[in-house]
Amino acid sequence: MTQDLRTGSPQPDSSPAPIEASTGAAGRSGSVMNRVLGSLSAAARLEVFLIIILAFLVWWGAQLSPFFLTGSNFGFSIQAVMEISIMALAMTPIIITGEIDLSVESMVGLSSCVLGWLWMEGVPLQLGIPIVLLVGLLGGLFNGFVVTRWALPSLVVTLGTLALFRGLAHVVLGSTVVTNFPAEFRDFGFSYVPGTNIPWTLLAFLILAAVCCAVIHLTWIGRQVFAVGKNKDAARYSGVRVGTLKLALFAVSGLVAAFAGVILTSRTSTANPDNGLNMTLAVVTIAVLGGVDINGGKGTIPGVILAVFILATLKSALTQAGISTDYQNVAVGLLLIVSVITPLLARQFRILADRIRLGRWRHRLRRGRPARDPAAGEVVR
Repeated sequence: MTQDLRTGSPQPDSSPAPIEASTGAAGRSGSVMNRVLGSLSAAARLEVFLIIILAFLVWWGAQLSPFFLTGSNFGFSIQAVMEISIMALAMTPIIITGEIDLSVESMVGLSSCVLGWLWMEGVPLQLGIPIVLLVGLLGGLFNGFVVTRWALPSLVVTLGTLALFRGLAHVVLGSTVVTNFPAEFRDFGFSYVPGTNIPWTLLAFLILAAVCCAVIHLTWIGRQVFAVGKNKDAARYSGVRVGTLKLALFAVSGLVAAFAGVILTSRTSTANPDNGLNMTLAVVTIAVLGGVDINGGKGTIPGVILAVFILATLKSALTQAGISTDYQNVAVGLLLIVSVITPLLARQFRILADRIRLGRWRHRLRRGRPARDPAAGEVVR
């Protein structure tokens, strides 16, 4: 029943049924479908795809060898990718800003040679390692200065310094190979946390990953990095010092690459100009597979961490299958291609699921619309 607002007398109830009642079972089935589509849309997040890929690789590796899921194999597999993983952390914000640093592998070789030469000259490692890190910082500053002050493409600049740093490495050591490093230095790159199968280098990576994650996702520096990647000019008009920011990111990349060179020298107990060869491909693969858009503006550190474990698991599985290193490089190249295509497919799938869900809501609203407009003073229940 309704009440006439002018007379106060009760009137027959002529209001239409509520929308929920008019849709009935169709509304309930539509609600279920919307929940399903919502779940599929959430599943389209790249991190979920990465977890699925990682789970599949772990299952595949377990089928290849009974030793795959052992702690010793885990430690060895992680050790083999720690240098490129650490460099991928520094590469991530550079790619987010729309730039790239191809010289990191040569900086690894140069820092290794400088450390070996200093050790041959009698310089203690406590002083030699800071000098090596300074060399990496200066190399990164050189890259950043040329890119930002002369407005040159980072792809071309760092391709040039890729050859420059490698040439300097050969100048520093020539054909000499340094191997007589002290045991305590070798233990850092090769040994494990006592009582576990966790390498010391993995702890270093996790600490750097936590710092990088906090800076990129929780501070104003990270917000500026994403702003520059999305629209450099808009970021500049908003007060972001784009040139200074990129210069700092390249400097950090050089510093981290030098640190990776120290770790590689420690793990192999060898300093020579060829250290770090072919690492750039794997570094870029980890970053892009982790969800970093090669065009800039998007990326997450958790995705990069997942990509590290995917690459380590893939290499370990291929080794268990008896695949040679050359074919493993082919697999890494294919993984890079897949990592570029997968975010695009996930984005398109998410858009499609959202469109289907929005279309069903519009259809429900049209079906639940009252047959006529309510009369003046009529209360609709």
